[in-house]
Amino acid sequence: MGGGFSMGSTYFYLEFLLSWLFVLKASGYNNPAVFGIDYTLVPDSSFPTQLDEMVAGYAHVLSVAGDPSIVCVAGDSAGGTLVLSLLLHLARPQSVRKGRPLPGNSVHLDKPGMAVLISPWTNLQSPLHRNNSSDYLDTPALHRYAAQYAGSANWVADPLASPGECKDLGWWREATPSEGFFITYSKPEVFAPEIERLVRQLNKAGTLVSSHGEVAGVHAWPVARLFLSDTEDQRVEGLVRIVSEIRSRIQPSNR
Repeated sequence: MGGGFSMGSTYFYLEFLLSWLFVLKASGYNNPAVFGIDYTLVPDSSFPTQLDEMVAGYAHVLSVAGDPSIVCVAGDSAGGTLVLSLLLHLARPQSVRKGRPLPGNSVHLDKPGMAVLISPWTNLQSPLHRNNSSDYLDTPALHRYAAQYAGSANWVADPLASPGECKDLGWWREATPSEGFFITYSKPEVFAPEIERLVRQLNKAGTLVSSHGEVAGVHAWPVARLFLSDTEDQRVEGLVRIVSEIRSRIQPSNR
């Protein structure tokens, strides 16, 4: 769930999630399920509250699914941030320095089968974030939301809060799901330069990652086009691409 950590809810995403469920069933998944986390927004709470909630939600999903290899974690925008934070935390739950609170449950949880990131907000604040006439995001507002989410200047550049700051290739290898990443974004969007830098970083680490950059689109285009496109096929085109990637890595079963 996106929304700059400050707005939105799973209810806003309900039509998108139900459409995703429909495309999964149409693609041969017998009994797919979607679980959305309504995490605490700022200013009600800041990091690491949201990571704690992600870990708790993921633990619940594993308790239901039983097999982590059939689980795909996904998020758009700020939700993509939290998915990356979750994966980095699962890889090294004791990586927090002495004297700081440990974000998330320290109990070992297995990595999921796959991660799908839709226009992920990889770096909370970056000089590469620049406004343009093609996207609706506003950099000063984004950086203000980022500061509120981080809660302190120390967290803004910490990899657990701002995953794009992680330059440790070994950490990325440990954090990568068994079937890797699929990252979709729009080339004109404000976050595109940092997203592309993350893709290069993951490739450098030797992880399994594929990406798709829409030549013409805006931030979180698979979500936005569901409301903006004229035809049914156009509305779900982004979801069809995502599910095709999932199906190539996590095969449907009779479960």
